[in-house]
Amino acid sequence: MLETSARLLALLGLLQSSTGWTGADLATRLDVSERTVRNDMTKLRELGYPVESVRGPGGRYRLGTGGNLPPLLLDDEEAVAVAVGLRAATGIAGVAETSARALAKLDQVLPDHLRRKLAAVVDAMEAGPVNTDSNVPDPDVDAGTLQALATAIRDGQGVRADYRDEPIEVEPYRLISWQRRWYLVARDPRADAWLPLRVDWLRLKVPGGRPFRPSDPGFDLTEFVVREVARTGWAVHARLVIAAPADEVIARINPAVGTVEPIAPDRSVLVTGGDSLEVVAVWIGMLGLDFTVESPPELVDHLRVLAERYAAASASAPNPVP
Repeated sequence: MLETSARLLALLGLLQSSTGWTGADLATRLDVSERTVRNDMTKLRELGYPVESVRGPGGRYRLGTGGNLPPLLLDDEEAVAVAVGLRAATGIAGVAETSARALAKLDQVLPDHLRRKLAAVVDAMEAGPVNTDSNVPDPDVDAGTLQALATAIRDGQGVRADYRDEPIEVEPYRLISWQRRWYLVARDPRADAWLPLRVDWLRLKVPGGRPFRPSDPGFDLTEFVVREVARTGWAVHARLVIAAPADEVIARINPAVGTVEPIAPDRSVLVTGGDSLEVVAVWIGMLGLDFTVESPPELVDHLRVLAERYAAASASAPNPVP
């Protein structure tokens, strides 16, 4: 016998394939009792499917008007997860248009009570530049937390939370997906300061904060997250002087790696970071430019070890055959 969710999907497929089924026929097809069929019909109606019953000796079940494209059997967290995945994919070259179409179709087939929640999540999200070089495991983010934050953004409702064990109350503005992490861009009304908050470090409190009237921040929220995380949000922060103009450095780095500032026509500063010294060293090596490390000193030590290791590997390599 099929599990309930699989059986409901099979039942929908049967209803869509014919203009009417008797309860006995459906019970035989699904290998259940007629009572189970009646209970499943009730569940489908509760989910928003237009199931109609024709009573009498020839009584039958059929899908009414609008039943050819029924709502999906997704719970709230599943719907949020699907929306998050599709919304993030709209920023990836090659699948952006397809993902946008899939989002539109998802909106059409969700039950009414989920459609508004999905819209809140999609409207609240943005994606920063993608970097796929990191081998650091992705942090777990609760779908319910994303949903609650998206709803608070939509409704102009303040958020109360513990952030790394410190109590905060902020005004939420945007959810940004960047570097395989989620950030909430929020304003601290007491300090009149803007903050990029890692969602996996937030523990929401109920009830939430005070309602607020959103204002125009006057800057791009995604760029703000990229800049601030590069400056403060890494486990390792590095400041490098690059022997090249800023435009050349910018052309060579992934925008997710950090920020670049010119200091002379032929020199610039790269502020970058990562979850480890090893990751930062990889990014620096990919530049292909001469540089000087201003900070941290631990990075200088790590690069010295790498230089000795590479030199030893080069010295022990066999000479190429002429």
